[in-house]
Amino acid sequence: MDEKEIAAAAAVKMVQRGFVIGLGTGSTAAHFIKLLGERAKNERLLLRCVPTSVASELLAKQVGLPVARLEDIGRIDIAVDGADRIDSQLNLIKGYGGALLREKVVDYAAKQFIVIADASKLCDSLDAKVPVEVVPFAVAQVKRDLQRLKAKAMEVRAAHAGGHFMTDNGNLIIDMSFGTIKNPAELERKINEIPGVVESGIFTKNVDCVIIGTKKGAKVIKKKD
Repeated sequence: MDEKEIAAAAAVKMVQRGFVIGLGTGSTAAHFIKLLGERAKNERLLLRCVPTSVASELLAKQVGLPVARLEDIGRIDIAVDGADRIDSQLNLIKGYGGALLREKVVDYAAKQFIVIADASKLCDSLDAKVPVEVVPFAVAQVKRDLQRLKAKAMEVRAAHAGGHFMTDNGNLIIDMSFGTIKNPAELERKINEIPGVVESGIFTKNVDCVIIGTKKGAKVIKKKD
């Protein structure tokens, strides 16, 4: 197993029979989905899963996990998702895979939100690019408002095949830099107050723990008091 799969395997062990599970998006989350599918089949766990992207939904169905719509479930017992950056207070930057809106809806609604990653995602302070999902109509104005928050190097994300990357929700993503983010919660709030912004890739709430995969095994990090 590589480090991502080690983290995913540790998270799979936290799943209990009958759970409603939020399935994250990205390479580490994909490991979790595959391993969860194996365990659910072997142990007949009777799970229901809420995917955070079309890609995760397709993978879940491929491995035999039952998929539910958010409006059809009354709770999410646990959400398991990756992250692009994790600071010392367990604030996150997410969204490099383009699923940040649905991820935040599911991750923030869960009773437990478990982050799985390899050690390369850990940092003292968040200082990487921040994705923001934006309504296409509002891109120009959102850029002007983001400049007032000291955002730099703003670019509308491009698709691999040309043109702009489009989220599963039909929106665009602006990637930008803020340098070292001293107060992630405040910046998350200020970005989300901008008209035309659907959601930011700064996650500051509801993280129960982070599981880091290492060559020596899985390491669990809890938020500092």
